[in-house]
Amino acid sequence: MGWRPAEPRLIAWTDCRGGVCGAMDRPGFTASLVAGGVAGVAVDLILFPLDTIKTRLQSPQGFNKAGGFHGIYAGVPSAAIGSFPNAAAFFITYEYVKWFLHTDSSSYLMPVKHMLAASAGEVVACLIRVPSEVVKQRAQVSASSRTFHIFSNILYTEIPFSLVQFPLWESLKALWSWRQDHVVDCWQSAVCGAFAGGFAAAVTTPLDVAKTRIMLAKAGSSTASGNVLSALHGVWRTHGLSGLFAGVFPRMAAISLGGFIFLGAYEQTRSLLLEVGRERP
Repeated sequence: MGWRPAEPRLIAWTDCRGGVCGAMDRPGFTASLVAGGVAGVAVDLILFPLDTIKTRLQSPQGFNKAGGFHGIYAGVPSAAIGSFPNAAAFFITYEYVKWFLHTDSSSYLMPVKHMLAASAGEVVACLIRVPSEVVKQRAQVSASSRTFHIFSNILYTEIPFSLVQFPLWESLKALWSWRQDHVVDCWQSAVCGAFAGGFAAAVTTPLDVAKTRIMLAKAGSSTASGNVLSALHGVWRTHGLSGLFAGVFPRMAAISLGGFIFLGAYEQTRSLLLEVGRERP
């Protein structure tokens, strides 16, 4: 299911100008807000165990000492509470910046627009994500963490991830739309999200390892100072390449599946809300 534009070769332009995000109207941006929140809660609740395992694999304590497979839902309340506003904030910002920086769908600047929109979305969402992220990872590993550096550390890791994931997601959707001569359906958008998420997860795993080490470091230690490059160097020195990519497979599995659920649920919910909005007098 999904709305079909009249001109398939102008999909991206029509999508932004046909009521989805063409103006600051209630059906467009409100749909993005609600759909983002619903998608965020769904993916976090479903995939929380994989995230816990990934975090424990990256812990300096080691997987078993960090809890192993016991209590893999520890910290889920904080994640669930933060999921809705976090994802909602991201997508409302993402869609608004895409609309604000509108360009022709054939423009070579489209990936740049998506990068800027994703970066802005991460900055706004990070304001909500930081408190729940700290509580969640403390509960997952029962280690100390300093909140002071969390905001910048998350930006250092999440923005590069989004810079890869969202332009790739948009490009895959555009390519698939072009090949089949009509805009992608929600399930196809979800498949694109899975591929984009898995690829982004793989290439940004070292940054995620550094973030986890910093967040789980003992207060007063050199790692807890929050220097990402220093944390990366420390991991490389002690564990080599395998340490930098610790947890890469559960991370890829979680984020690929998460991308399928998250972006698929977002597109599906948004489409339904937009359809309801169009049917109202």
